[in-house]
Amino acid sequence: MNTNATAKPKNLPWKDILACIEFKRKTPGRTKGINPPPPSYTVTDYVPTKPEYLPVDHLKAEDPAPVPSQTPATQLASDTAPAVPSSGLTAAQPSNGGSSSKRKATDTLESAAKKFKTNPDDTDPDTDADLDVTVQTVRSSAKIGRALTKAFSDDVMWIWYYDRQGIIQCSGINFIQDLPRFMVLLYALQRFDLHKWGRNKDFLPVQVEGKRCHEFKIKDVELGEVDLLLHTSHDERVTHYGLQGRATNVVPVTSEALTKKYGNFQDGMVAKIFWGEASRISEPEILDKVEEIAKVHPNVQGHIPQLLWHHTFTNPTSTIREALGVPEPTKGSRVLYILVFPKLHPITELDGRVLFDVWRQCILCHLTLWKEGVYHRDVSPGNLMWYWKDGKRIGVLNDYDLSSLANVQGPQGNERTGTVPFMALDLLTEEGQRGEVKHLYRHDLESFMWCFAWISLRYKEGVLLPRGLRPFDEWANLDAVACGEKKFVFQAHRKVPARLHKNPLMWEFVVDCFDVLDTHAFNRRKQLLRSTRRADKPINSEESESDIDGFLQSFKNTESWAALSKPPREPSQ
Repeated sequence: MNTNATAKPKNLPWKDILACIEFKRKTPGRTKGINPPPPSYTVTDYVPTKPEYLPVDHLKAEDPAPVPSQTPATQLASDTAPAVPSSGLTAAQPSNGGSSSKRKATDTLESAAKKFKTNPDDTDPDTDADLDVTVQTVRSSAKIGRALTKAFSDDVMWIWYYDRQGIIQCSGINFIQDLPRFMVLLYALQRFDLHKWGRNKDFLPVQVEGKRCHEFKIKDVELGEVDLLLHTSHDERVTHYGLQGRATNVVPVTSEALTKKYGNFQDGMVAKIFWGEASRISEPEILDKVEEIAKVHPNVQGHIPQLLWHHTFTNPTSTIREALGVPEPTKGSRVLYILVFPKLHPITELDGRVLFDVWRQCILCHLTLWKEGVYHRDVSPGNLMWYWKDGKRIGVLNDYDLSSLANVQGPQGNERTGTVPFMALDLLTEEGQRGEVKHLYRHDLESFMWCFAWISLRYKEGVLLPRGLRPFDEWANLDAVACGEKKFVFQAHRKVPARLHKNPLMWEFVVDCFDVLDTHAFNRRKQLLRSTRRADKPINSEESESDIDGFLQSFKNTESWAALSKPPREPSQ
């Protein structure tokens, strides 16, 4: 046999894995219950296997180690989305309507808007080697839209189809008793090209200066042809993995067509590639509204991302579900987007008064947008950016793909969106996770406060502190409700590691912020208790413009806000 075929592969990347095939015996050496093959085969109507569908717990080890719980409600910090251990999956009930040969496997990764990364700003290498191969394959790139896994248990085989909308499982095939169907399947799989295995044929791999990149070209009504060279191996790429959900990737990009139109940008351009929910108003549409607001509001002008070009692919994940007759095929359907922006700098690079100034600019932009009917609803450090202009740092409120518009039908205030470590405490309760708490302005402003605490206590002069010296790591390993409980304790007691080096003024501001939050939460609880006693309608579900202004002003009134508001010294670029 050829030596290359039997040699153990070295450094085999997940993106090169086409499928996973799992073989399992219920009991080693078991033969009871496995019937011998018939003397001849005839094609007959499908006879369901027992069980017809593979129980999800087949993915578990015999004595599985406990894994961190994952929230179905939210994204990862800095807009990432991890794979969830396969032991977190739960099977759906078979669809109504007779003996269907496929079903949707809804799991704890239900069609939520975003998922939650294990550690928001962890830069360590991938440590999820124990995950199912198909999980790893799908999560390895936004350009891999789907994957298959074949699971064999004794004499029965099942196919699992994974994509960004969820999982579909076929009925079992007894490959001994139903050999003709099994052979047809093998013949079909033998004829698959890379596209049918789930690779996007529009992204062509190329080598540039010894590094793997991807080339994308498409006709454009305005520009004729747009050429994108995606530097997918670049050190500054952001690969936010996910088994289900958006799987946002941000990579440096070059383009002759866009450079010809816009000229060269000082820091270059980036492409944002993600699987957005098809039922949601798209980010380009929201940015059109944001740009209209910016024309008349100085607090918004220059503080929003500049969308250079975008493209929406035309093959949503619902297509296969409609073809298979899966119930509710469009629920949670996703479609691939690619957006190009000038490159921005992360706010985590900043410290002291400079950090406060950029953060404050983002708050004022967010406030105006909210009043004008654009609800961001996903404030996190990864969405707070900045750039240089005329020797000054300009804050940018970024990432509008989870935003909603006041006058547009679609997902509204009670939908569970956000990034768990930075979400308001009201939204991290069981009621909030069930969608029973309306997302208000004060929830987003509270997220700004959690962002400031996160950055100022976990970073020093723009550098992430080592493990053990930085607080809040455990927040990223908990589900939404448990994380909320941890944050509630911090808000009340403000305890951080004793060895943590704290900037005195920044720490004073963090304390002041959570004093304000604690006071407002206490007052709301008192009002709610009074209204309950009087059987009045709850008063916490709406807020007026004066409520919005008053809540922000309560932070501005602190002495530390005034101290930090003194203009920072801007170094030369």
